[in-house]
Amino acid sequence: MANQKPGKDNFTRNIVIAVVVGVLLIMLVPTLLSKQTDTSAKVPASVSADRGYGIVFNEELTGVPVIEIYEDFQCPVCAQFEQLQGDYIESLITAKKATVVYHTLSFLGPESVNAANAAACSADEGKFLGYHRALYANQPAENTGVWSNDVLGILGQAAGITSKSFTSCVNNMDYQGWVSNAAAAGAKANVNSTPTVFINGKEINRQNEYFNADKFKAAVERG
Repeated sequence: MANQKPGKDNFTRNIVIAVVVGVLLIMLVPTLLSKQTDTSAKVPASVSADRGYGIVFNEELTGVPVIEIYEDFQCPVCAQFEQLQGDYIESLITAKKATVVYHTLSFLGPESVNAANAAACSADEGKFLGYHRALYANQPAENTGVWSNDVLGILGQAAGITSKSFTSCVNNMDYQGWVSNAAAAGAKANVNSTPTVFINGKEINRQNEYFNADKFKAAVERG
């Protein structure tokens, strides 16, 4: 019996230590994420650091819904969302009926980083929406090596991008720092899966509203 007490004491002490360490880690997460943000990183056109480093359309509008879309270009469900809701969302942008913020995340690995960088390059060309469509229309299986920078550069042609500056931007990974900043901002917003959609700061129902045209439209209109 006397030999069991130190073991119990050690067990109790280890639990206390584990709890304290866990609390400290939770407290450190925001600090660690903020350190991941490189404020000196090059920023593509139409990006707002105040909006989580998202690519923003119609930022100047007031009194309209604000739609924030967190996506990963390798995410198959994101491709489904784009197929079902992409035209409607673009119509809101064109008609200036909503402010839309695209957060291009990179959960799924290096090819997600490459694609997000290329999308940023397309924003500099004023062709983000077209390139956005082209990426999802030509989405390969995850991390199969298909989305090399050469291929991502060629996909620019599908969006009407022919400039050498775009190709150089893609190949040189000009916006890799911005991609990291967007990922850190997504983590701060507690986004841990894609697609995730917020309307006026409120996450909409993933099961009922993402993939139903009428319900998604209703969610946008009620704000």
